[in-house]
Amino acid sequence: MPELLQLTVLIPLYNEDESLPELHDWIVRVVTEHHFSYEILFVDDGSTDDSWSVIEQLANRNPNVRGIRFNRNYGKTAALQTGFQAVRGQVVITMDADLQDSPDEIPELYRMIVQDKYDLVSGWKQKRYDPITKTLPTKLFNSVSRWISGVQLHDFNCGLKAYKQKVVKTIAPSLYGDMHRNLPIVANWDGFSRIGEKVVQHRARKYGTTKFGLERFVNGFLDVLVIAFVHRFSKRPMHFFGTFGTLSFFVGSVLAIWLIVEKLINIAQGVKFRNVTDNPLFFFGLVAIILGVQLFLAGFLGEMLVRQTLNRSAEQLVAEKIGFNERNVSI
Repeated sequence: MPELLQLTVLIPLYNEDESLPELHDWIVRVVTEHHFSYEILFVDDGSTDDSWSVIEQLANRNPNVRGIRFNRNYGKTAALQTGFQAVRGQVVITMDADLQDSPDEIPELYRMIVQDKYDLVSGWKQKRYDPITKTLPTKLFNSVSRWISGVQLHDFNCGLKAYKQKVVKTIAPSLYGDMHRNLPIVANWDGFSRIGEKVVQHRARKYGTTKFGLERFVNGFLDVLVIAFVHRFSKRPMHFFGTFGTLSFFVGSVLAIWLIVEKLINIAQGVKFRNVTDNPLFFFGLVAIILGVQLFLAGFLGEMLVRQTLNRSAEQLVAEKIGFNERNVSI
């Protein structure tokens, strides 16, 4: 295998043992016809079926196959993140393992990255073979994502995407949670603004069942908000928390001081007065002061937790690998 690979096909998977041989053979047929130097990297996200055994068999008969197996199910984002750190191809194409993504799209996706100079090309499943309970929330999610991010794509969550290697190496350390649904947004806000779109074939699922429920749309929407917040305030979190915390603390302090001063003035003038604690404004001011302090603490604690999460090594997730030369390749 040449050191400078043209293409990596990265496939995250969970319990897809039935589809893997067919998917592998299809990919090999396409890349061979177009004379690509390639690797196929399977990332097994803690499958409980025979997926890893199938990957081992494929790697034994095809030296261009590599595999990573997690010690348990961590989610698609973790699988992509670990795969991104291990890829060697100059162009990286991701696709799902369920045969709903067509490997026949690979040559055109590769061309758009190499010749059209896109940083990222996202697939658009214009015609979907999914029930309305999936397609309708998908349209809503995509609309909200476009509005918040400014990235004009029709289908953010399509698993079939192509990237320059530099893009995946740059965004990999910042991925966590369920951010695989928002990779174009992450890439755009990391400075990779040449983002294209290609209408791709969506095929009906041939084996197994979907691994995602409706909660993925709620999680995806929340992740868009998180990405937007992190992009704007990650390097200056106190500009957000500090502004609202200071405002809240200031309003609460002014109310408390005003009530105390008013009482002292009434005492000095011999005017009838009521206790400060009998005034509802006192409790409003007290809540505002406490809220201001909490906003400051939330900013500091949130930053510490995020830093600890992102500093976790990918090796902690991996139980087993195949097709890796440990002296030359690290994750």
